[in-house]
Amino acid sequence: MAETPKEKSVIRETDDEARRLARGLVRCARHGALAALEPQTGHPLASRVAVAPDMDGTPVMLASTLSGHTAAIMADPRSSLLLGEAGKGDPLAHPRITLFTRAVRIERGGEDHARMRRRYLARHPKAELYVDFGDFAFFRLEIERASLNGGFAKAYSLQPADMILAPEACAALLGWEAGAVAHMNEDHRDAVALYAEVLCRAPKADWRLASLDPEGMDLVAGDRIARLWFETPLDAPAALKTVLVDLARRAREQGGAGGAA
Repeated sequence: MAETPKEKSVIRETDDEARRLARGLVRCARHGALAALEPQTGHPLASRVAVAPDMDGTPVMLASTLSGHTAAIMADPRSSLLLGEAGKGDPLAHPRITLFTRAVRIERGGEDHARMRRRYLARHPKAELYVDFGDFAFFRLEIERASLNGGFAKAYSLQPADMILAPEACAALLGWEAGAVAHMNEDHRDAVALYAEVLCRAPKADWRLASLDPEGMDLVAGDRIARLWFETPLDAPAALKTVLVDLARRAREQGGAGGAA
């Protein structure tokens, strides 16, 4: 009896290119579609939410506890988050990622809350009007798995380790990031502009450094976000200055102008 032919899987093997694409989609997202289960009916409830990445790459959202989607994730933390900009042309031809997540509320007063508040406001400065209201809270949408669609016939299934940095990789930079970001924005805006406009090939704008992590930096100008990856992940804060100076030098050599970091 002839064997039944095996059905060919549409899921590609996850490689470094897919991991970089997935991490970039999360790092560069300003908003996404959150799906949760409505407590009263169990029906999926989809809402647009604003997001920002924590240092390890976990998406963070700020939400009012009076909203329907917040009530849903507080009753059942299982949720999904769709990220990815449609861009020009066929929206289905552009990369997007669905994160299968579990929402974790972050209590006020601790270092985690302070870090998330700072990183979130760097992306969404208008949220400063209500971020400290008593009915608003930050939630980490902790990734349990992900489905990446890199375009037609480019489907991948990813695990947390493909996207999220290990705690030990972030630990050394946690105490340095806020000061480094402030220093660059206050004293070296010319270098920040070089990073965005030369190395990231972004249009000229009022660029600021939003955040740093061991793998790279995120730059913002209004609604625009540019991601600059380091050639080698940082393993110690002492290497940060060297990396920033080297990036500014490389940008000047490629045709930019400005001061060193």
